[in-house]
Amino acid sequence: MPIDKIFKDDASEEKGERARMASFVGAMAISDLVKSTLGPKGMDKILQSTGRGHAVTVTNDGATILKSLHIDNPAAKVLVDISKVQDDEVGDGTTSVVVLAGELLREAEKLVASKIHPMTIIAGYRMASECARNALLKRVIDNKDNAEKFRSDLLKIAMTTLCSKILSQDKEHFAEMAVDAVFRLKGSTNLEAIQIIKKPGGALRDSFLDEGFILDKKIGIGQPKRIENAKILVANTAMDTDKVKIYGARVRVDSMTKVAEIEGAEKEKMKDKVKKIIAHGINCFVNRQLIYNFPEELFADAGILAIEHADFEGIERLGLVTGGEIASTFDNPESVKLGHCKLIEEIMIGEDKLIHFSGCEMGQACSIVLRGASHHVLDEAERSLHDALCVLSQTVNDTRVLLGGGWPEMVMAKEVDELARKTAGKKSHAIEAFSRALVAIPTTIADNAGLDSAELVAQLRAEHHTEGCNAGIDVISGSVGDMEERGIYEAFKVKQAVLLSATEASEMILRVDEIITCAPRRREDRM
Repeated sequence: MPIDKIFKDDASEEKGERARMASFVGAMAISDLVKSTLGPKGMDKILQSTGRGHAVTVTNDGATILKSLHIDNPAAKVLVDISKVQDDEVGDGTTSVVVLAGELLREAEKLVASKIHPMTIIAGYRMASECARNALLKRVIDNKDNAEKFRSDLLKIAMTTLCSKILSQDKEHFAEMAVDAVFRLKGSTNLEAIQIIKKPGGALRDSFLDEGFILDKKIGIGQPKRIENAKILVANTAMDTDKVKIYGARVRVDSMTKVAEIEGAEKEKMKDKVKKIIAHGINCFVNRQLIYNFPEELFADAGILAIEHADFEGIERLGLVTGGEIASTFDNPESVKLGHCKLIEEIMIGEDKLIHFSGCEMGQACSIVLRGASHHVLDEAERSLHDALCVLSQTVNDTRVLLGGGWPEMVMAKEVDELARKTAGKKSHAIEAFSRALVAIPTTIADNAGLDSAELVAQLRAEHHTEGCNAGIDVISGSVGDMEERGIYEAFKVKQAVLLSATEASEMILRVDEIITCAPRRREDRM
């Protein structure tokens, strides 16, 4: 019996060279795909879904691009995964991590071709990444004791992050907004508390940060439009039981009057519930579910503002901001924690009316209102701002920062090169390859800006041989510039995450020597 018959008919396997070829090629293709979005002059991609409605996304965010692709190649999937993790973990650097991993594999391919065993390459990469991380640690800047300096660092980081995104025209404005919003969180990395409301219309620079909390709802009819010193009860309960529902209710009665009696009883129940709620001494009731006309009327008579159908995130945030808890039973008012704020009023943004809560107890939450020409612009603006907020909230906890613009890569490459010269044996080739892969990031930044990358990177390398050099690629003037003067900074945490994830991912792909594709399950004819 021939060996091929171990697997079922449709299963396929690729061994050795071919398997490695397939994984390298797939990973490099993915890295080339997002390469052109790197850096301040990176271009955007349009993603069009083939599903209903042909939704179109225009984006520059590496993770968003890769998330939307349907990929068959197993190695490419690994890269998509690291970019997702990078997005969840630190928010920015999603493109860099894929580009770096792709370059590491491209170098590894050459080494494998010249008969160096993958395990040797992996050992070399391990040493190199450790060395690169230490090189960065030696050069970090930490201003956490000096509040003013730290704030300016954060502003610069935000501007650097926004540079490569759609918001680059008004990056000062958005950087200020992001830094203010993150300082409000007081060190928590929970970005749920920052609400981003997107309203089409106006220009991007009309966007603003509101210290209060904005709920995207209209105020009901016949209810007070403005409440001062509000006591808010946030609830998640059914307020629609005052009528007999047609669906799913079976009531056997012998005459219509009995139905009326049942309805009357339901109404009384509702009335009692509303009375209990009013007994809390509140003047604003926010419910996650529907409120029917009858209870709404009762609330209006009592002078209470009732808001229905507040979405769940909105409810949780509202609880956070006003210091209230979400209640669902109202029998003992003393145990329910009410929320407080100074003023509730209706505001207009563009065409829509929204409810604005200002003067909240907990200053931790805030709302960012984004304005823009179209939904695509707004979605992309939200993604960019989200990246900036993620990076800033991580940096507030881990206050170390680095310079940007390809500077960290050059610093790492220099140290790694020196390590390669000291290392004996075949590993040194792998270490040298690692340093070449690091240089690929400044090269790509320069390429995307249409500059002569070979010339610029060579200049950079020469500059970096002097101690304490701050040189990086300045895309605007198209030359090598001082990154500190230009105010181009990055968070240490982002760079570290990029370095470690990329090394681990490429290591994982390098270990592959066989790809087995399983046979699909056959559907039996069920007759």
